[in-house]
Amino acid sequence: MTRINLLPWREALRKERKRQFASMVGGAALLMLASVIYIHFHVSGMIEYQNSRNGFLEKEIAKVEEKIKEIRELETEKKQLLNRMSVIQDLQTRRPMVVHMLDKLVRALPEGVYLTKLDQKGAQLSLDGIAQSNARVSAFMRNLDASDWFSNPKLGVIQVQEKNGARSSKFSLTVKQLTPEEIETGKAERSQ
Repeated sequence: MTRINLLPWREALRKERKRQFASMVGGAALLMLASVIYIHFHVSGMIEYQNSRNGFLEKEIAKVEEKIKEIRELETEKKQLLNRMSVIQDLQTRRPMVVHMLDKLVRALPEGVYLTKLDQKGAQLSLDGIAQSNARVSAFMRNLDASDWFSNPKLGVIQVQEKNGARSSKFSLTVKQLTPEEIETGKAERSQ
């Protein structure tokens, strides 16, 4: 006698395969979820680490920028101090020049010539005055040109005025005052 197996073995086999498939899909899904979570935390950790490095670098950059700002301020302060020092040094070297200038100006002034105005702008002197004659103005200009402390006298205006029968010449001239360095180089050139 043959035995017929009436049990639904194919259906049981299908159920078993479905269960295995479901467990493989579930396992793969769990493995995928675990991988995604791991990658997420790993990338988040890397981003956080990089952000902390960036924050550190930004703090250091801010410190360096503050130091650069301080250095620039110190450099501008240094320039200002050097400018002040050069002005003071220039004034110190020019202090005796005023005395020499006035002394040489008085020595160059011939009799009969009177100065009414003296104006100095840098090395340029503007002289206004009254002379008894044009010849005395000419002598004054020759004396200025012969002096070591002056050069290039130029007559701007000369006007003859008559007052109560006396003639006088009102004049205006400019002359360059030489610095001690220019005087020394001029003397050296003349001696050669």
